[in-house]
Amino acid sequence: MIACEQRIDGVLLPVKAHAGARKNGTTGEHSGQLKISVTQAPERGKANRAIASVLCESLGLRSQQVELIAGETSQVKQFLIREVSLADLQARLERILSDVQ
Repeated sequence: MIACEQRIDGVLLPVKAHAGARKNGTTGEHSGQLKISVTQAPERGKANRAIASVLCESLGLRSQQVELIAGETSQVKQFLIREVSLADLQARLERILSDVQ
């Protein structure tokens, strides 16, 4: 189970990033974090933008709803997901994780 956290301004989503992968996509769960792989190299924010794009596509979100708030240069990142309830986000995560496995 992904360890999401409800906040006043949205839901905090922990992400384990893998930059420089063969393809973009959600690849599962790791220690309560959503694993996302992107082909972009981790330089000048390219991988972070690609991760945000994968989140939008896989979770059915608009780009304005997804914001990186921690872990800009780390593999472990925190994204703030706006305009979605904790229950709704968890349901979306369960759906995409069931497709991965």
